[in-house]
Amino acid sequence: MTDKIVVLVNCSTSDEAKNIGKYLVEQRLAACVNIIPMMQSWYWWEDKVTQDNEVLIIIKTSRKKFSKLEKEVVRLHSYAVPEVVALQIVEGSSNYLNWIDSSLQH
Repeated sequence: MTDKIVVLVNCSTSDEAKNIGKYLVEQRLAACVNIIPMMQSWYWWEDKVTQDNEVLIIIKTSRKKFSKLEKEVVRLHSYAVPEVVALQIVEGSSNYLNWIDSSLQH
């Protein structure tokens, strides 16, 4: 088990995803951000099933950075309730995991 996580965040536009992603990397809250454009999302919102086109941000970071990362995503995001979901990285290439560590340091 590692202390590294992958955080998923959906955005309404590519510009919003780019702004959030770039900010997180610049602030060293994320080692890497991948942006996947144009996915369809179906979800419950205000008591009805809703469909939207969204942009997915995949963020690589550490558990100790999550709290600050979440606060910044919520601050920068246009949604009232943005998705900020962390998935544990159980195993990974030691070189890659070390790179994440070094990228998150100031």
